[in-house]
Amino acid sequence: MEVEKVMVTEAAAEVIHQLQAEHGPLLFHQSGGCCDGSAPMCYPQQEFRIGDNDVLLGTIENCPFYMAAFQYEYWKHTQLLIDVTKGRGSSFSLEIPLGLRFVVKSRIFTTEELQALNLLPSS
Repeated sequence: MEVEKVMVTEAAAEVIHQLQAEHGPLLFHQSGGCCDGSAPMCYPQQEFRIGDNDVLLGTIENCPFYMAAFQYEYWKHTQLLIDVTKGRGSSFSLEIPLGLRFVVKSRIFTTEELQALNLLPSS
């Protein structure tokens, strides 16, 4: 069983494609910092440096999606769904000038999915 840790809605995918056409290769990062730091942020790949403590969760629309390791500890039991909504976030994420912001929705993995991800303790 292959389990995706991060997925994207059709609406968010459309915005990502628009941003890719304008900015080229992108990446997402969710740091868990203050203010909008816990929201998914979209940056040009060449303008954001990934740290040793960032975890790659997967890709959405050919964009790597990273999360700070300390925050991943809280989220590792959930599947993230990246969506977009109207409204202005207070960040440097690329969608902000469009009057939009990316948001994260989540659901808890099933027992089978947790087993496939090796996130359950060994018996």
